[in-house]
Amino acid sequence: MRCLLLIDIQNDFLPGGALAVQEGDVVIPIANRLMSLFPLVIATQDWHTANHVSFAANHRDRMIGEVIDLDGLPQVMWPVHCVQNSPGAELAAALERSRIDLVVPKGTNPRIDSYSGFFDNGGRNATGLEAELRRRGVDDIYLLGLATDYCVRATALDAMKLGFRTWLVVDGCRGVELEGEDCQRAIMEMERAGVRLTNSEDVVARSRG
Repeated sequence: MRCLLLIDIQNDFLPGGALAVQEGDVVIPIANRLMSLFPLVIATQDWHTANHVSFAANHRDRMIGEVIDLDGLPQVMWPVHCVQNSPGAELAAALERSRIDLVVPKGTNPRIDSYSGFFDNGGRNATGLEAELRRRGVDDIYLLGLATDYCVRATALDAMKLGFRTWLVVDGCRGVELEGEDCQRAIMEMERAGVRLTNSEDVVARSRG
């Protein structure tokens, strides 16, 4: 069984949002086009507490974009974003949300971030996504969303480690790129790990064939 996994297509990651990804909104029509081709569509959702440790505002003398050591893990200092029950945390309004079968929240623990849709950044606590995919008999995962170099990357790598055949819909992703070519490096890393690269046109063509 195939699953389309939509990564963090939320208002705060769209242009004008608190942590806007450049051209982040271009992934929405691609997601909408592909959803009808899959028997299962799951979305992940950053769902942070206001006191989340990843927010620069919750640390003294820390700057947005700075990387610190936090309990032995590297942590990027982000602007306040995707706070639980805030408009910024909502899935994008233009996304055809009625086609989404399940929304999996992540990053809910205020003491650790969670880029991956499967685990927190320490790999210690699961979100429940894997269990749901196993329960539904999923073998193949197609990923798209935001952001290529963080949450998409981490989710794809964990999907491979868990034994799912994993496809990255490259034109359906956009990245933060704190440093130049972060997205390209992330895509190369995913490909080296066994993630198959594809694009939305090929997904449509294969579905029709």
